[in-house]
Amino acid sequence: MSEDQCIELLGRWEGYRIGKVGRRGSNGEKPVKAWIELLPVAGQPMRCSGCGRFVSAVHEVWQRWIRDLPLLDAETWLLVHRRRVSCPRCGPKLEWLSWLGRYSRVTRRLAESVARMCMVLPVKHVADFFGLGWDAVKAIDKAALQEKLEPVDLSDIEQVLMDEFAIQKGHRYATVVVEPTLKRVLWVGRGRSREDVRPFFDLLGEEGCSRLKAVGMDMNAAYELEVKLWCPQAEIVYDLFHVVAKYGREVIDRVRVDESNRLRRDKPARRVVKSSRWLLLRNRSSLPQDERIRLRELLQANRRLMTVYVLRDDLKHLWDYRYPAAARRFWKGWYSRAVRSRIQPLKRFAQRLKPYLEGILAHCRWSLSTGLLEGMNNKIKVIKRMAYGFRDDAYFFLKIRAAFPGITG
Repeated sequence: MSEDQCIELLGRWEGYRIGKVGRRGSNGEKPVKAWIELLPVAGQPMRCSGCGRFVSAVHEVWQRWIRDLPLLDAETWLLVHRRRVSCPRCGPKLEWLSWLGRYSRVTRRLAESVARMCMVLPVKHVADFFGLGWDAVKAIDKAALQEKLEPVDLSDIEQVLMDEFAIQKGHRYATVVVEPTLKRVLWVGRGRSREDVRPFFDLLGEEGCSRLKAVGMDMNAAYELEVKLWCPQAEIVYDLFHVVAKYGREVIDRVRVDESNRLRRDKPARRVVKSSRWLLLRNRSSLPQDERIRLRELLQANRRLMTVYVLRDDLKHLWDYRYPAAARRFWKGWYSRAVRSRIQPLKRFAQRLKPYLEGILAHCRWSLSTGLLEGMNNKIKVIKRMAYGFRDDAYFFLKIRAAFPGITG
């Protein structure tokens, strides 16, 4: 086997043969760059890139430099004599090649290698590894993701979860929609208003909206109103995580600050209450033994903090019920205790939570929790940090969908 035949075997440039071969640079100074001239093989049938038909007439031939995978650790360039065919149906069109896209400046296998590496490394690192420009690598990866992920299949969606995540500083958010059974991201869009989430329901279509049975979310009025507009038959399901987090912000934090202010003259006691924020907000089961002792002593010394802490733990039990009637009875008892507590932040929270009761009790019929989305949001933050942020929303959202393709098999 000759040297050219060996290179052709490694290259697999179907329909082309090797002309001249050369190199630039030396091992001691700059990286070695190999270049290979590729000439079309005469007499072989050509395919139109427009309609796919085999044609025999050549309209014109010109030269184009193409990057390929490194050959024997040398940066490889191809000088391709590219043909345009004369198609009776389409007119002058580029010849279809299995190893090169219509207007691509890199071979398909190099693009595939770049896209695979972009799954685990930032664009900048991949660009440095292959010696390509940052914009070129991003364009390759974005095109590969679009080909792989779009269009999204929404034909059998009956339940979804909706949540927001911070996309930039300054209270700028995006919305993510997830199919909970397969843990698959269906859609991501910038913003969290009604207008911002409406494209998802447009994508779902009239038939898809009528098929939707339940939507899990936090107490976001924009999400709720848009779901009721497009899917009036779907039940709204409020999850434990966001209700308890809201209780921590509006009740426990407020009462702790009030008690700290009340103890202004008793500095040791004030210091203990003021520094107890995370002690009160964390679950008792996740506290180490010494922290549990501190918590017990704090609650024994402060009746108001004891009341709001106990009622928070009791509120969590509402999500343990599987029968709506039993859950409703439990709620009535909890609400009565909260209102009679004479603790204003707790009373306000209970009164504000009451209109959302039907959505809370809907968990008895639909086991939906946005806790799944909170875990996804953490991974989204990692993706954003790896890239030092994204300037292209469409690319960022494709990366998110690729990170959560769903459970298969």
